[in-house]
Amino acid sequence: MLTEAQITQLAAELQASEQSRQQVEHFSKRFSDMTIEDGYRVSRAWVALQLAQGRTVIGHKIGLTSRAMQISSQITEPDYGTLLDSMLFTATPGQVLRLPTERFIAPRVEVELAFVLKSDLQGPDIGVEDVLAATDYVTPAIEIIDARIEQFDRHTKVMRKVYDTISDNAANAGIVVGAGRADARAIDRPWVGAILCQNGVVEETGLAAGVQGDPAIGIAWLANKLAPWGETLKAGQIVLAGSFTRPVAAKKGDAFQADYGPLGTLSFEFV
Repeated sequence: MLTEAQITQLAAELQASEQSRQQVEHFSKRFSDMTIEDGYRVSRAWVALQLAQGRTVIGHKIGLTSRAMQISSQITEPDYGTLLDSMLFTATPGQVLRLPTERFIAPRVEVELAFVLKSDLQGPDIGVEDVLAATDYVTPAIEIIDARIEQFDRHTKVMRKVYDTISDNAANAGIVVGAGRADARAIDRPWVGAILCQNGVVEETGLAAGVQGDPAIGIAWLANKLAPWGETLKAGQIVLAGSFTRPVAAKKGDAFQADYGPLGTLSFEFV
């Protein structure tokens, strides 16, 4: 387990990376005995630095929800991170959002569903029915993932470990919302689908069933995982349930459209 001094140092490195847009090397390379708990401690220390600068928590994200991603990361459950107000981009109907490329280092786009809560969800015994009762509405969401810790080691080309991803706030950097809203009970959640186009070309299609069979399952899981840390999913917060497409790399000039059918469309470009 890392010491408090080491946790503080690594969080400061992430903060500096975000500000300079220069990636840092794998923490797990430097600390071979690093654990998943250490990763979450680093992530929380980084969030504390953000809050000290005036940021506020608006919700949470769940990542690595697909079985394939868990196998590749050598874990048996998802991971999670924190959403901050500085990460939120909200579109109005018909608007093409302009996302500032300089806000990111190596942005990638993922298609998700977001649950917006109307009441608290406090573990450890939360189930899907509790999630549905606590949800105000579900809405399409795009997560912009990023890498303050480099994805592949600059020397060996070895892929980063899950501890690195968790330390890096589960790779979260932005969220786009503003499409339609639906009652979580009224829609067939696993069959919600989306088509993701990049520069007019269909790059990805997917169904929300790819998120553990039902995206509400992940929300319950997260409420229970936060409980040992004394944390709660709170009313008004946004919770990203996990991507049901592969991440698509984005660069300046790229235009994206995510078509969720009856739930509407999210359009945005990197400028």
